[in-house]
This record gives sequence, structure tokens and C-alpha cells, in this order.
Amino acid sequence: MSDTVLKKEFQERDIQRLRNLITGKHGDKTTVGIGYTKKEEFHKEGDIWEEDGRKWTIKDGIKQNITKLDKAKLELHLPLFCPECNNLMKPHLDKRFWIMYKRCFNCQVDFESEIKKQGLWEEYEKNIINSDIDSITQEFMIWSDEIINENESYITENGEVENWIGKGKEMLLKNRDETIKYLQSLKK
Repeated sequence: MSDTVLKKEFQERDIQRLRNLITGKHGDKTTVGIGYTKKEEFHKEGDIWEEDGRKWTIKDGIKQNITKLDKAKLELHLPLFCPECNNLMKPHLDKRFWIMYKRCFNCQVDFESEIKKQGLWEEYEKNIINSDIDSITQEFMIWSDEIINENESYITENGEVENWIGKGKEMLLKNRDETIKYLQSLKK
């Protein structure tokens, strides 16, 4: 037969660890450390603080980093239920409608059919088209300003400076106003 006698002697910290586990104190320490200890800060739900150059908060009991893109994430996040009809949101169908209209596909269809019943469809469609044209015009202006203010000299792989001078900027300046007038003429 084999000898089943435990040949190891338990240390005080092992016994203390078992006592902690039995009493439900799973996170308690069994030894005392000596040396530098960082000052512990306790934060509660909703607190915002800065640590190591980052902003932090506590949401639902979890420490989370606050980033510049949190607002964008919130805007694009598809909720579980539609806020208007309280039906379950289906990602394959409702994601696009949530981003554009903040409602599910079925609620948008109901909204548009109600507008058609009231005879306001042409005005609604006109507002959508005009806002799209305005955003395209604004994006064109930003793009053209970037091209016009762009640096004309570039450094090659060899370290030489090359000047790229062309007629593109002059043509863009000349045709920019015409393009904007054309885009504005598309409005209803």
C-alpha cells in the first residue's frame, strides 16, 4: 500500500488563506508587505478623474476610459429595443435606420406612410434632398480648401525637395464657384 501521509508542514499564511476562503473573505491578504504603497483612491459611480494622462469614470460598477469618440459610439450604438414601438431591434435591418432616423425600419415606414396620408410627402422629400445637397456642398468646400492650401513641395525618398506646380489649383479656384452654383441649382 502507498503511504498517504502528508509530509508537508503548513505555514501560517496557508492556514490564514484557508480561513479566509471558508469565511467568504476571498480577497483578503494573508501577508503584510513592507515598502512603497500607492495611495488608494476610492471612486463611486459616476465620478470622473484623471490618472496617468487619461480620463476615467465608473459606469455600472466598472472602471472605464473616457475617449474622444465616446459620443460617436453612443450615436452609432444600436439599442436593444426601438424607443418608439419598444420592439426588438434587428441589426441587419434596423441599424441603418437607427443611424439616420433614430427609430426602427417599421417605425420609419409607418412615419412615411402617415406623411403620405397627410399630403406632406413632397415637402418632406424636398427637405431630405436639400439637406443632402447642403452637406455635399459643405464637404466639397472643405475638400477644395484643403487642396488649395496644400503644400506644393514634397521630399522624395532620396531627401531631395521637389516642387509640384500644376494648373490644378487654378482650375479648381476657377471652377469651384460654378460647381457650387450647379449643386445649389439641384435643390428643389
